[in-house]
Amino acid sequence: MEAGGSSTDKMFRQLERFRLAWIKQGWSWDYRVNCVASSFHVDLSKDAEAALNPTFTEIYDHRTLTRAPDYIQEVAEAVGGIRADQRIYTARTGGRLSPFGLWWPWGDETTISLRVGLAGYSSEQDFQRLQTEFSALS
Repeated sequence: MEAGGSSTDKMFRQLERFRLAWIKQGWSWDYRVNCVASSFHVDLSKDAEAALNPTFTEIYDHRTLTRAPDYIQEVAEAVGGIRADQRIYTARTGGRLSPFGLWWPWGDETTISLRVGLAGYSSEQDFQRLQTEFSALS
């Protein structure tokens, strides 16, 4: 049985399980969007999606973004929109924060970046916790 705690604590436990299942070790911090980031070869896409799906249960792309929750539409706007090859993953938590994942192919057809961040009513303390939980060095 999962331990109690706030919805934020539960969300961070969910992100910890994701981090442990992720295909690569080592995350960096992307100050531009206050997210942890991991880049991988396109050949690992199926494994990456398999790691994402248990935690991030909703996926939106440029065609479905209008049906996304407001907080995801705000994330999309903040990063300059979503191209045809990009996706935003999320999970509804029922709390003040919801995690999201930005699936960002580089355009070189060999590299993809995943950025994981927090949408909703986030604070500097939440971003610091995300950075710490993922050991994302700046």
